[in-house]
Amino acid sequence: MKTEMRAIEITQYGKPEVLQICSRPVPVSGKGELLIKVAAAGVNRPDVLQRLGFYPVPPGASDLPGLEVAGEVVGGDVQGSGFALGDRVCALVQGGGYAEYCMAPAGQCLKAPEGLSMIEAASLPETYFTVWSNVFQRAHLSPGESFLVQGGTSGIGVAAIQIARALGHRVFATAGSDEKCRATEKLGAERGINYKTENFVEVVKELTAGKGVDVILDMVAGSYVPKEINCLADDGRLAIIALLGGNSAELDLGQVLRRRLTVTGSTLRPRSVAFKEKIAAELQERVWPLLTTRQIVPVIHQTFPLEQAVQAHAMMEEGLHIGKIMLTLD
Repeated sequence: MKTEMRAIEITQYGKPEVLQICSRPVPVSGKGELLIKVAAAGVNRPDVLQRLGFYPVPPGASDLPGLEVAGEVVGGDVQGSGFALGDRVCALVQGGGYAEYCMAPAGQCLKAPEGLSMIEAASLPETYFTVWSNVFQRAHLSPGESFLVQGGTSGIGVAAIQIARALGHRVFATAGSDEKCRATEKLGAERGINYKTENFVEVVKELTAGKGVDVILDMVAGSYVPKEINCLADDGRLAIIALLGGNSAELDLGQVLRRRLTVTGSTLRPRSVAFKEKIAAELQERVWPLLTTRQIVPVIHQTFPLEQAVQAHAMMEEGLHIGKIMLTLD
């Protein structure tokens, strides 16, 4: 086993160019942790925020970016974990994914769905854990209810559309171009709404006979929040997971009271292993079979070798991608 590995570190806060290849010791796994030889890692918006200095590393987590990986179990506390050396797994991690080896709590690992490549498997954990915990656990999207996701062609968006549609919900999505709107519809959205040329509240109200949607997943916040309140059906739930539009909003609390609305939010990274383990178990039961049968298909926009993390982050910031941006390792 090697003692040193290639990794990408954030040398200082700033533009993508602050990401540099480096040599780091191979992490040492502790009780309940597995060591994974990384084949691929996902690039996510929180990685960009961490690089800019806006997303602090939780105590005890690796300072290296990267929140999701897939690869082979090569060490760690395997006994009693449900995994064996050589298993192909994907994992949600608190950091350290941009590296040849990564440590992950066994409870945050899932066996790679049959038929998926390592790149496809690595595209799943961060987005699928986030969507499941917010849309289905916090916002309780239930049978017969409708759903709107903002940013439908982001990694979160393509996962949310497909999961909700595969489970039988009416799905609507916003996106920033007509091309992206059509892409959301191919993924299962009933209607892609161009937020630059259309009023998503009016479109959704028209398509739902004035009722509105039951659940909204929002990565924008800011000025979107009052519009989303108007877009919700009675007893509707708004789940906020990012603040790309700002962290302040003006609410009509009268509507919240009269129509029994819920506004909630969460961040996944600092939550406990036990919390994430419950999400993993539900994904294994409810969603992994849909991936195996290709009712849900990972959407990979482009892959870059680890050494080109700068280019991957630049693409993420441009916002022109549809689906996931991935890093690959030899």
